[in-house]
Amino acid sequence: MLFNSLDFAVFLPIVFFLYWFVAHKNLKLQNVLIVVASYVFYAWWDWRFLSLIIFSTLVDYSVGRALKNEANLTKRKMLLWTSIIVNLGFLGFFKYYNFFLDNFITAFSFFGTELHANSLNIILPVGISFYTFQTLSYTIDVYKRKLQPTEDLIAFTAFVSFFPQLVAGPIERATHLLPQFFVKRHFEYSKAVDGLKQILWGLFKKIVIADNCAHFANIIFNNSSEYSGSTLVLGALFFTFQIYGDFSGYSDIAIGTSRLFGFDLKQNFATPYFSRDIAEFWRRWHMSLSTWFRDYLYIPLGGSKGNTWNRIRNVFIIFIVSGFWHGANWTFIVWGTLNALYFLPLLLTKNNRKHIDIVANGKLLPSFKEICSMALTFGMTVFAWIFFRAESMSHAINYISSIASKSLFSIPEIRPTNIMLIIVLFCITEWIGRTEQYAIAHLGQKWKWPLRYAFYYIIIFAIFWFGNREQEFIYFQF
Repeated sequence: MLFNSLDFAVFLPIVFFLYWFVAHKNLKLQNVLIVVASYVFYAWWDWRFLSLIIFSTLVDYSVGRALKNEANLTKRKMLLWTSIIVNLGFLGFFKYYNFFLDNFITAFSFFGTELHANSLNIILPVGISFYTFQTLSYTIDVYKRKLQPTEDLIAFTAFVSFFPQLVAGPIERATHLLPQFFVKRHFEYSKAVDGLKQILWGLFKKIVIADNCAHFANIIFNNSSEYSGSTLVLGALFFTFQIYGDFSGYSDIAIGTSRLFGFDLKQNFATPYFSRDIAEFWRRWHMSLSTWFRDYLYIPLGGSKGNTWNRIRNVFIIFIVSGFWHGANWTFIVWGTLNALYFLPLLLTKNNRKHIDIVANGKLLPSFKEICSMALTFGMTVFAWIFFRAESMSHAINYISSIASKSLFSIPEIRPTNIMLIIVLFCITEWIGRTEQYAIAHLGQKWKWPLRYAFYYIIIFAIFWFGNREQEFIYFQF
């Protein structure tokens, strides 16, 4: 069930009504309703994969309960590894089986040995990369005694399958989201209105920005050999805004929907394209995944402590694993490696924490130095996105080679002026609202109601006007 579909437009009001008008007096009933709604929401794609979520939920619930009274360190580690193997085993089989099989066969053929093995026609379960990491955070935190395990199976199931963020995040920590299922929720009008505004902005990002950019990005990338270098640059730019509008739009809708039901989710994007270096970019892009890898992989490896070699090793591990998490293709691994190379000079010069505050905080415009830093970081990011979007390594290399030709200075064959103008206006709006969790959150405080509602109606009009290119969210494939 897509957030930008008619099905969801019918589904959400029904669940909202039942939640606040039927189950509002009983916390357990509210949690049961969330579980049922979440399973219906997920089963809309393929009901067969519900068994994976249910099995993963039961395993981690049981592991958590077993860890509660287990003092023996060896047995505690065995319980933890049970959870890790089950969750990453599912993820590895469905997402990476064919990748490893194909590369295994290729490696042997390189040495003159021909192996024959059949790849499997495996359907990737939607959201498996997200909910496996979310439930893993529970068992790891229980193992580390940062969280008391729950004995409430319904609440835990609701935490794992919570439908607003089940499919594409944000990846919530058990320490943050799980306790909210044990607290009685009361309807708050201001919170619900704020949630609706964030949903509106998320739909604008997805339908107006991402889907229209996707139309041109797909044309250019899928026929890259037919276009000039200048058009290919335009294609990379369209994909850059497509993936941001698509993924951050999903996060906005998920966070806003959660607010409608009395839940608070973590911010997942914070205007990353205004970053002044790549370290700041990764503190602002897909923050729930970045912090997950930081806390559960980077820091346990030693983080930025130790000798220079260990720090370099840890940086490459974290970025390569992050790239591989996105998909079973060498293009994602190269994308991760590129970001590691971008990050490395900042780490070695101890400038990776240089830009913690918001750019041009308290000012209308950035300084010339900040503009140059943002432009350089943005350019590096766009270049890396080419590998992320390309179908294969050869496609990426040919795409970049075509850019680095004389045709780079020609007039692009594709010039969608309307969409480009909307992107500019979108960037201006994001800049104005860069200090808020989402760009238009500041309107309620700073704009008078006639102007504020006029802006809302313009957004709604744009959503309906440009909403003729319905596409799935990019991160559904991850």
